[in-house]
Amino acid sequence: MGKFGFSFSWKRALGITSAKQKFVRQTGIPILKSGVERKLGAFLINLLFGKIK
Repeated sequence: MGKFGFSFSWKRALGITSAKQKFVRQTGIPILKSGVERKLGAFLINLLFGKIK
């Protein structure tokens, strides 16, 4: 956390954050562990039970 409401992120400054976001949006493949777990969990539930409408 920064002081006085100011924070600096070198990843944001270099454009790494936006590049990751663009990749995830285009491919649909999550990068974060929680995203991967959520996507795998949804896949397994759909595989077992099928899509319920």
